[in-house]
Amino acid sequence: MLEFFSTLNSYLWGWPMLIMLLGTHLLMTVRLRVPQRWIFKGIRLSLRKDKDAQGEVSQFSALATALGATIGTGNIVGVATAVSLGGPGAVLWCWLTGVLGIATKYAEALLAVKYRVKDDKGRYLGGPMYALERGLGWKWLAVLFAVFTAIATLGIGGAVSSNAIATVISDSFGIPTTYSGAILAVLVAAVLLGGVKSVARVCAAIVPFMAVVYIGGCVVILVFNSDYLLPALRLIVVSAFTPEAVGGGLAGRGVMLACRYGIARGLFSNESGLGSAPIVAATARTQNPVRQALISATGTFWDTVVICAMTGLVIVSSILAYPDIDYSDGAMLTRLAFAKIPCIGTPLLAFGLLSFAFSTVIGWETYGERSVQYVSSRRYVYYYRFVYVLMVFVGSVVNLTLLWEMSDTFNALMAIPNLLSLIFLNKVIVAETRKYLWEKRLDERAEEE
Repeated sequence: MLEFFSTLNSYLWGWPMLIMLLGTHLLMTVRLRVPQRWIFKGIRLSLRKDKDAQGEVSQFSALATALGATIGTGNIVGVATAVSLGGPGAVLWCWLTGVLGIATKYAEALLAVKYRVKDDKGRYLGGPMYALERGLGWKWLAVLFAVFTAIATLGIGGAVSSNAIATVISDSFGIPTTYSGAILAVLVAAVLLGGVKSVARVCAAIVPFMAVVYIGGCVVILVFNSDYLLPALRLIVVSAFTPEAVGGGLAGRGVMLACRYGIARGLFSNESGLGSAPIVAATARTQNPVRQALISATGTFWDTVVICAMTGLVIVSSILAYPDIDYSDGAMLTRLAFAKIPCIGTPLLAFGLLSFAFSTVIGWETYGERSVQYVSSRRYVYYYRFVYVLMVFVGSVVNLTLLWEMSDTFNALMAIPNLLSLIFLNKVIVAETRKYLWEKRLDERAEEE
């Protein structure tokens, strides 16, 4: 299976996919007149409530749920895996994917709110499948996206993150992965019983705290590595565009590998272009699609532009500072790099992985169950929750390399339909942006379609 998915990914994540993904980021950036410049307005809006607006959860809760799903193993283990497989230059490609991906995250959230629907229970449903069906009339592609998302969620959300949690607990406290996996499955099941509102409340409570603690810890580590900070930055930039090996004890992997793994891990980290985060953005109480789009775009900023960048700097500077670190194993690389920092390193990594990965586990389940509801009915959601909890346990005891390869596969299969919806509906995205943002009507309430 590992060989199969590895070979498949070599095609899925070849130049065509990279061009399509980055091309969409660039298209959205140009067509929307560099929406990255509105990022601080989005941050301010995320701290406000739209009173009497239609939706299930607050704008901040929707953002926290999306951040809970995105800020996870991709920010820590994913960055280290990108460095081990693609060289230090992968960090730059990961970061650039985040900067440009802000525009794409804005666009897909806008479509999710614009084309969302309300079910017979009053729940708001939205995401790329509804944009594909209601905006383009491509029901068949909408179904494919939903199926890919439901399958991908079992791996990228449940199995990968639970594996990270179980591994950290086993290494730190000597508890067998079987026991920690069982306990985690029970905790996840308890949260999921309350549905999307329960998930949103948990994420809103833990995401801000865990992000601040982790960023603060990274700053301390970078102070320890201050003498190697500028060499690390130079190495990251040079090796991103240099096909030959670079100096400093850390070999480059070539431009293609740096680009491929940097973009792939960047997508896994921030999900811009993946189409998952808009599913929860559609549940937000908001006056119009553009307000929530601005708020959703801040998720990519926090996730990749800030957290992934700091993780990459910590890892590369630590490798330069401590040449004995073996950077060939991505899973071990993070642990070895953080362990070099006395007192704070190992506890910080354990806390970051445990809290980030748990929020990812519960956040991603929402994407999966809404996709199942789209292709079937509400009652099948409960069966899906059972399978998801089971995969949380299974993921804690299986091979991590296989899980990463499978996650990359389904990331690509999800991204393609979503990117097509953004490309073919770009005129709608521009029109909505002109109406509410460029003409300064952000406080105007949109009519439900």
